[in-house]
Amino acid sequence: MATIAAQVSLYPLRRTHMGRPVTDAVEVFRRAGLEVQMGAMSTTLVGEAHALFSALEEAFTAACESGSTILVVTVSNACPVS
Repeated sequence: MATIAAQVSLYPLRRTHMGRPVTDAVEVFRRAGLEVQMGAMSTTLVGEAHALFSALEEAFTAACESGSTILVVTVSNACPVS
């Protein structure tokens, strides 16, 4: 599959400090070679489909290990990509 884009929002639940799981997820996305654009409410990812889906699984699994987590993802092969 060609390059795809995803809009990702990670919500760590019932935690005093929510930033660490989000920061860890962004590190996973960057290590996977994805283009990462962080926003106030979500992060946009661009990259090869296999790398993107693998990184999402890794990031979600890691976030779940430290507590309840919600991951919202919108994936498109039709959005403009850089």
